[in-house]
Amino acid sequence: MNFIKDLFMDKCPHCNKVLMNSTSSMLNPIVIKSCPDGHYEKEYHSALETVIEKSKY
Repeated sequence: MNFIKDLFMDKCPHCNKVLMNSTSSMLNPIVIKSCPDGHYEKEYHSALETVIEKSKY
């Protein structure tokens, strides 16, 4: 069952750690997920329905 759970988790392409959710407030429609080590960042903009990926490595 862990295999199915791992399919739906976002992971850093560099270090393969699970991305942490870091939204600033409840009213902010932007969801930011980032690597705990700071290698990778993924932003989801709900109003634009787009995902912006940033590689900091």
